[in-house]
Amino acid sequence: MLDAIDEGRLDAEVVGVFSDRPEAPALAKVAPELRWSRKARAYPDRAAFDADLAEAVAACRPDWIFCAGYMRILGDAFVRRFEGRLLNVHPSLLPLYKGLHTHARALEAGDAEHGASVHFVVPELDAGAVVAQVRILVMPGDTPDTLAARLLPHEHRLVTAVLGLAVAGRLAERDARVWVDGQCLFKPLQLDSAGTLKPESRA
Repeated sequence: MLDAIDEGRLDAEVVGVFSDRPEAPALAKVAPELRWSRKARAYPDRAAFDADLAEAVAACRPDWIFCAGYMRILGDAFVRRFEGRLLNVHPSLLPLYKGLHTHARALEAGDAEHGASVHFVVPELDAGAVVAQVRILVMPGDTPDTLAARLLPHEHRLVTAVLGLAVAGRLAERDARVWVDGQCLFKPLQLDSAGTLKPESRA
C-alpha cells in the first residue's frame, strides 16, 4: 500500500500508521508524526487498548482505514465506530477459511485454487461484505509457506486496486452489501492478471 503510493500507482494520502508491534516495517516508512504503536499487554484489557487506538485513529480523521497484517481482533466498539470505512485483507477466498492457517486449510481440503479477499470489517470475524478477490492455482507440491509466498504479491495488487476504488469515492457499504459506482454487487469483483477489477464471470 505504502509502496504503491510512493510509486504513483495509488493516488492516496496516508494520515497514520497504527500497529501493536513497534518493530512493524510499515512504521519506518512514514514520518514519525504519522506513527502510533503500543503493546497491547501494557493495557489492563482489550477494551482499553481498543479505546486508545480508536482515539488515535479518529484524531487523524481518515476517510478509510485498512487493516493489513494486523492480527489482533478488533473489538465491537472499535468496529462500530468506524463501520462502513474499515477494510481488511484476508488470505482466503471468503467465505472459505475464516480465521487463521488459511493456506494449510486450503491444501488440506484439496482445493484447486486459493486466493485473497478484501472485505468490510464487521464485529464477526472475517464476515463482512466482500469487495473483491484474487485467485491463484494451487500447484503440485505446494506447502503452506510456498502458497503464502506466491499469493502475497497478488494480495498487494488486490489491496491497491480496492483502495483505488475507495479513494476515488466509488466504493461504499450499505445494508451489509458492497456498492461500486452506485451499483450493488451481488458477487465480489475479481482481480485479473492486468490488475483490473472486473465482475465475476463464472456461473
